[in-house]
Amino acid sequence: MAFLWTLVAAAYLTLLGTVLGCGVPSIRPNLRDTERIVNGQNAVSGSWPWQVSLQTSSGAHFCGGSLINENWVATAAHCNLSPSLHVVVLGEYDRSSSAEPVQVKRISKAITHPSWDSRTLNNDITLLKLSSPVQLNSRVSPVCLASATEVLPEGLKCVTTGWGRTSSLTNNPAVKLQQVALPLVTVSQCQRHWGNRITSAMVCAGGAGASSCQGDSGGPLVCLKGSVWNLIGIVSWGTTNCNVQTPAVYTRVSQFRSWIEQVIARN
Repeated sequence: MAFLWTLVAAAYLTLLGTVLGCGVPSIRPNLRDTERIVNGQNAVSGSWPWQVSLQTSSGAHFCGGSLINENWVATAAHCNLSPSLHVVVLGEYDRSSSAEPVQVKRISKAITHPSWDSRTLNNDITLLKLSSPVQLNSRVSPVCLASATEVLPEGLKCVTTGWGRTSSLTNNPAVKLQQVALPLVTVSQCQRHWGNRITSAMVCAGGAGASSCQGDSGGPLVCLKGSVWNLIGIVSWGTTNCNVQTPAVYTRVSQFRSWIEQVIARN
């Protein structure tokens, strides 16, 4: 009996360590500055374990998202997700493979920020409560959230991932998960491209030969802080032709940290 309790305790500590160890992939990402989502570079399978695919019931990918704990996913409000029509797929890498150990979860609640503005795309964030907790493992684990006081220095290298379009010439989403390292861009630099459309609820990245694109919406922009990846942004909007010389715009997660905590606590 003592041995059994030892095993139970060990299993619990392992799970607790996984939960507390947000933002630390068990499978190490492989990053090079030349990688971009537009023009396509494959991620290492399983190396971004918080990445989720939002899909129709027939298996068509339409948006990304980020696992923030075993019950909740953060995505973009403009993805217009419907709990009755859509599902969350975790642990996926190659969408053409039927052999991957994916987890498919239904959605019990979709809670959009009350100040979401579909005209200006301001406050572009929705939280999804899963119908049951995910099984955390080496391919499925949460990302850490940016703190409410997060300081984002110009030029900080961050990474965005997704299955969006890999070229402005095709409407087809990527088959394998793509990744790209992007520098953060200051508000003033971003406003040179986008003017007063840029608000304090947004952060800009890219414009240096790489970009996220349609189909990446709702997915993560993560930055490495020490040895931990933090969710800094959510893919929100940009040029219609995925111009790699123009910064893309992301929902600034630090602005919504307290709201996220309140929603999770109340639900």
